[in-house]
Amino acid sequence: MTTRPARAKLRASLATTAATALLLVGIVLPATIESTDASWTGKDLASASFSAATIPAPVLTQPCEFRPGVLGLAARVRIYWQLPEGYELGDIVVEASTSGLGSVLAPLTGFSVLSNTTALDDGTYRTTVPTNLLGGLLGLGSEMEIAFAVEHESGWRSESAAVATNAGLLAGLGGNCRNLT
Repeated sequence: MTTRPARAKLRASLATTAATALLLVGIVLPATIESTDASWTGKDLASASFSAATIPAPVLTQPCEFRPGVLGLAARVRIYWQLPEGYELGDIVVEASTSGLGSVLAPLTGFSVLSNTTALDDGTYRTTVPTNLLGGLLGLGSEMEIAFAVEHESGWRSESAAVATNAGLLAGLGGNCRNLT
């Protein structure tokens, strides 16, 4: 058996050895852990592409006509056009710009394509737009745009088939209409 002073000496010796070992480990091992960049290579290639749907536009088939009515009352514009294959009259959206050519088109309120369009014998359509729906068109001499577009069930729209019309200065005198597309 060992005596107390010998045990104390042994403990001091073990503590010194442990402290020395910790000191050596601290010197040998790096102080910070450094990050590594991982990478790999492979021979497989991947690619992808996407495209937007293209909705076909209606086509104007004849020059549009301005019909002044009597003294400019009941003035109307007749537009002759054809639906793209696979679409119905219910897919057509009619918009108008009361601010002149090149301005933003807005839905033509109070107008129904279905009730104002006649199917012609050659498979095309004639749509009559009363000028009273075109807001200040009658008698102002300003030009305005009327556009037809196909709206797909997805919400995508085609390019427009458009006409420009002018009711003339007074009572439809000098009124005209011309196809823009």
